Formats: sequence, structure tokens, C-alpha cells
Amino acid sequence: MATVQISEAEKLYVVHGVRDDLRVDGRGCEDYRHTEIETDVVSNTDGSAKVTLGHTNVLVGIKAEIGKPKPMLPDEGYLEFFVDCSANATPEFEGRGGEGLGIELSNTLYKVFSNKQSVDLKSLCISPGEHCWVLYVDVLLLQCDGNLFDAISVAIKAALFNTKIPKVRIAEEEDGGKEIELSDDPYDCVRVNVENVPCIVTLCKIGHRHVVDATLQEKACSVASLLISVTHKGLVTCVRKLGGGSLDPESIFEMTETGKRVGKALHAPLMELLQKEESLGSKRQKVGFLG
Repeated sequence: MATVQISEAEKLYVVHGVRDDLRVDGRGCEDYRHTEIETDVVSNTDGSAKVTLGHTNVLVGIKAEIGKPKPMLPDEGYLEFFVDCSANATPEFEGRGGEGLGIELSNTLYKVFSNKQSVDLKSLCISPGEHCWVLYVDVLLLQCDGNLFDAISVAIKAALFNTKIPKVRIAEEEDGGKEIELSDDPYDCVRVNVENVPCIVTLCKIGHRHVVDATLQEKACSVASLLISVTHKGLVTCVRKLGGGSLDPESIFEMTETGKRVGKALHAPLMELLQKEESLGSKRQKVGFLG
């Protein structure tokens, strides 16, 4: 994980500011930084999105390929995650420096998103026990300034919303076999239902209070963090503690309640933004280096 070194005086300044609900950049304890979301930014994918959260920059691309269902779940498709930590994000990722973080992020994303509560996996099934859609979710960290999990979760939800899967027709052959035919009409497609796809809220304990969307400087002052994935109904689908410090039961309860409240409030404006951007079609303005 990318880190920064700050002095004891700077730590004291951050802790006292959080105590008074006034962070270094002027935000309150439950406020996010300015966020920009773009969809359909990578042409050779079935769905893509780019999210900028403060100075944290994440790109997500999704490819849908036909595979074989898992033996234990013959009537469901599944998701596979891969996270690449670009050396441009921070010098710490040079060489194989970001490999461990990439594996940690991938494992957490699998727990959060690859389950029945998050994505309708049955809708990805083509022929039970024989064929299903496999969604390969590739995440690229372009710039890192804290709060990776939250930015990645928003980017994944936006990319899933943008994903268009070709319609499939199964034809019976004369010898009794099955032939899969994919529609080549770009408008004859199936969309992924993202209504229940959760957003991740990471809360960092700083002093006796906790904050959302911590920067690297704030992260350096935190003893431990709590990662909570929340649906649009406020349902918690995954909880994970991060960091080497400890959290008392009262803090965990308070952080969970805050995470549920903040996470639930994220979904409505996010979906409104995605639907508005899609309605613009080719008229929408593309910004950033991918525009």
C-alpha cells in the first residue's frame, strides 16, 4: 500500500482537526473528495469506467467471455478480478512492488462482488452445466492518494452498468449437439442489473473519531480501518478490518453505522449520474487523457 511519512507535529495537527470535524482539506469527517466518473472509455472492452477521487485515479475494463460454469454452481456465471498497480501511481509499485497489494485488492473484490447478493449470477448462465458468461474485471491503478477500495468499487459498479453482453441463441444440430450463436448487432444485447451491486466505504480511525475517504496523510495517522460494502438498501454484504491496530466493540459499531449511512447515500446520485451520462449518447463530452 502506498504510504507517506509525516512528522509528529503534522500527525497532531490532523488528529486535532478530525476531533473538531475539520480536516486538513476543509472536509467534514463524513465527506468525500471531488469525484469524476466517465464510462465507455476503453473501446476494446464490453464495459469500462474511469473514476477520479481526489488524486486517486482508477480505470476498470470488463470483458465478457463464454466459459464453463463451476461444478458446484452449474446454473451460474461468475466474475474474475485482476488488479494491476501501475508504477506511475507511486514509485513503491515499481518492479513487483505492487504485486502483493494487487492480490489483496483482488481477493477483497471477489468477496464483495462475486456473490448472489451483489450480482445476479444466474442471469449469466447460458446453458446449465455447459456454458456461462464469465466477466473478467481488470482494474488499473493509475494514481494513488488513498481510499483505493472506495474508488475501485464505484468504478466497478459504473463499468458493470456500462457492460453490454451479446444475446445468445442456442441452436440444435442434427447430431444432437448444441451450437452457440452470438448476435453481432451492438444494440441486441443484455445489460447487467447493478441495482444490488454494493459500494465500499472505508472508515479510518483517527484519534477517538473516524473519517471516510482518508488521504495518504490521514491514513498515516490511523491505527486501523474498517472496510464495509453496502447496497442501495443499506444492507452490509462484507466487513473487513485493515491495519495493524485494534478497534474496540463500540468503535466498530459506530463505524459500521456510519458506513451504512454513507454507503446507502452514495447509490442514488451515482445511478442518476450514470443514467444521465448514458442518455447523452455520443453527445457527452469526454475529458481526461482517454477523451
